[in-house]
Amino acid sequence: MSTDQSGSTVPRRQLGRKLREARESRQMTVAQAIAALEWSKPRLWRYETGQVPIHPNDVDAMCRLYGVPTDVTEGLKALARETKAKGWWHTYSEIPEWFELYLGMEAVAGHIRHYEAEIIPGLLQSPAYTRAIIGQSLAVPTAEQLEKQASVRMQRQKLLTRTQPPAPRVDIVLSEAALLRGFDRATMFDQLTKLLALIERPNISIRVVPLSAGPHKAFRGPFVILDFPRESPARDPEPTTIYVEQPTGALYLDKLPEVAAYGAIWADLADRVAVDEAESRRLIEDRAKEWSHA
Repeated sequence: MSTDQSGSTVPRRQLGRKLREARESRQMTVAQAIAALEWSKPRLWRYETGQVPIHPNDVDAMCRLYGVPTDVTEGLKALARETKAKGWWHTYSEIPEWFELYLGMEAVAGHIRHYEAEIIPGLLQSPAYTRAIIGQSLAVPTAEQLEKQASVRMQRQKLLTRTQPPAPRVDIVLSEAALLRGFDRATMFDQLTKLLALIERPNISIRVVPLSAGPHKAFRGPFVILDFPRESPARDPEPTTIYVEQPTGALYLDKLPEVAAYGAIWADLADRVAVDEAESRRLIEDRAKEWSHA
């Protein structure tokens, strides 16, 4: 995986987990660790969750406090040097830190499962639809900001067609409401036409939850499940991670009970509620025709 695709996200998260495990193995609380290191709680939290790069000197200080063997410490310091790698998104200064982490994870995922209830997911959006959605942000963007944010979204979509590393498998379950709740006729017809083109790709599945489906377990809202391949025999794969976006930030969940809960929600959508791919295509085609005559 080249650094322009994955950046430092994977090594940051792996290093953070190993440092957290080292602290917990000593039965040391966060409060005890930050007192001994003379750091703030947010600083330690950002390190342990892989939010930011870690300097090798900070790794050394943490390892000495936790009693980590010298050989393991040197390995972790080498991993820390990898956390300085830059992904393509680092050229966009306006991307919030919490979303930078997601971009890096999305770039290395082998399988992306996304449920969306109200809008077309970013990976599938047409340029016009993207600009219309960004225009609905709480903080109305300037024309320049809108174009930069739209550019980020279009850049993200390149992973759908890349060859090296292989493009991820992308499974989308989409509420029919997203096909109906839209903008002007031209924007929505263009967007649904793009969905029909994407369905033709062997790595992309789009299924629709019809309005007639009734209640289901995903009533609390959209989410993404990211599964990761093993990048090398020497490095464990990233754990399956759930991403839940909110207006001012995001949740990243990777504990086994959390992953199991969202797995059950996805299974309810995919196995019971969403119609199959052929029927989904028909629904999208029908809604596209309606928009074409609106």
